[in-house]
Amino acid sequence: MRPQLESVLHEVEKVIVGKREAISKILTALLADGHVLLDDVPGVGKTSLAVALSRAVGFSFQRIQFTPDVLPSDLVGFSMYDKLSGDFVYRPGAISRAHLVLGDEINRASSKTQSALLEAMEEHQVTVDGKTYPLETPFLVIATENSVGTAGTQPLPYAQMDRFLIRLSLGYPDYEAQMAMLRDRQDQDPQETVVRVMDREEWIARQREARAVTVKDAILDYITRLTMASRDHEKTEVGISPRGALCLGRMAKAWAYLEGRDYVTGADVQAVFADVCAHRLLLKENAGVTVQEVLSDLIRKTENPDRRGLFPGLRKK
Repeated sequence: MRPQLESVLHEVEKVIVGKREAISKILTALLADGHVLLDDVPGVGKTSLAVALSRAVGFSFQRIQFTPDVLPSDLVGFSMYDKLSGDFVYRPGAISRAHLVLGDEINRASSKTQSALLEAMEEHQVTVDGKTYPLETPFLVIATENSVGTAGTQPLPYAQMDRFLIRLSLGYPDYEAQMAMLRDRQDQDPQETVVRVMDREEWIARQREARAVTVKDAILDYITRLTMASRDHEKTEVGISPRGALCLGRMAKAWAYLEGRDYVTGADVQAVFADVCAHRLLLKENAGVTVQEVLSDLIRKTENPDRRGLFPGLRKK
């Protein structure tokens, strides 16, 4: 892993113990200028992770606790009449003031409020009373959903789920990780130990470098064959869209960059395939398999270009 990004990972691991792979995937998604959906049970550290990450990379941070009464104007802002000037003045919303936004329990917001956030995620701007206002650069969203206590929630529809680059689950810590957490938090909040190791300009530079990673036609062919096979699979109702294929390419480039390479391999595509594509597949009713099983089947049946010896120094698998 590249040293500066390793430093970011180290700072976040002061707060989130035993979840190195998940943190690495989140870093990768943000490097690819994408948004992350964390779908998990309460209390496993989703919010703590976002706070620690924002501190480590020097981002301005905004947390929004979604409830049914949160309005779109709370997010994007509104126009207020100013008696002194006689004009309507724009008052920025919560998402207008942050590089990293944590949308806690997005499924507890109304559909209209969810749509306001997701539009901003896609366009990196908000429109209020016919005027457009750009958001901060970078503008990144980590949204959370709880898979329990879903009474009264508004699940994200498929088209809106597709706006997230990846969907992850942290899961419970193992025995060693939980013991370490209990020991370390007897007399100190680990968030207080997180230090900034990057700033906004450095992060933007890393994003540019990740976008410049080389992707050979053989890898583009691999991504195309994988995604097209998902549409023809006997168990799928809706396969991976062209936007999903683009997202897979972006994520694979960022993963290769995180790993310290300037080119993408088939192994990079496989490493991020499930995270990018699991929430983009809809299975047929009574399919009798899980999404993960279908994705594994696609990987197994689609030839990996690494086997052709395109990348000297890589072992063929």
